[in-house]
Amino acid sequence: MTASCSAEPAGGPPAVIEVTDLTRDFGATRALDGASFAVRPGEIFGLLGPNGAGKTTAIRILLTLLRPTAGEVRVAGTDVASRPVAVRRLVGWVPQERAVDPLLTARENLRFIAGLYHLGAADRHRRAAELLALVELTEHADRLVRDYSGGMRRRLELAMGMVHVPAVLVLDEPTLGLDLASRRRLWRQVRRVRATGTTVLLTTHYLDEADLLCDRVALIDKGQIRAVDTPARLKRRYGQSSLDDVLLAVTGP
Repeated sequence: MTASCSAEPAGGPPAVIEVTDLTRDFGATRALDGASFAVRPGEIFGLLGPNGAGKTTAIRILLTLLRPTAGEVRVAGTDVASRPVAVRRLVGWVPQERAVDPLLTARENLRFIAGLYHLGAADRHRRAAELLALVELTEHADRLVRDYSGGMRRRLELAMGMVHVPAVLVLDEPTLGLDLASRRRLWRQVRRVRATGTTVLLTTHYLDEADLLCDRVALIDKGQIRAVDTPARLKRRYGQSSLDDVLLAVTGP
């Protein structure tokens, strides 16, 4: 059953991400097949599905790294295909593996990224301090990153994705490989990011993470959006006690 997903959420402000009839072919393989969903401003929104469902392709199109075969994606009203440079100013990205420099401190890493966004020296210093406080790394700001734990490094990567104050932050498997305590701490940081006004779109294989962190989720399988709703309503709709079981019910074994 494919969910009916309007390009713009009803009864609220315009969507900050609008994905409409999105299709992407790789030769004879169709990775996305008319996918549609919308993300409201200020949401933490999860894109969930099994391996090969089309999540990565959708994210790469949103990030302007791929062009769609058909359909449309807009970020804050800006079309990703026709205005990719403008979209890149609106979107931050934290991939699974980010190129932090382990021989620099956290503060130096953040100042370096701020320089790539052409911030002046005073603004680089100010922005680094703001982000270190946001992710609770101020007291470790001048330690070399090579001495950081995995959780601390991931929090720094989160801060690096926020340097240019994006309207949308895309997180790809943000807590992959972290222990439970580190995962929960990063969830707190993601909520703090949302509190600054940035909308968060994430992919995750930890369905408990999506259940506890996301305001709404989209379930994708075989390139199609099967359902979009809050985790609680999806569990009620499918008569399941966990999102793992909902996803299995929607996508099949």
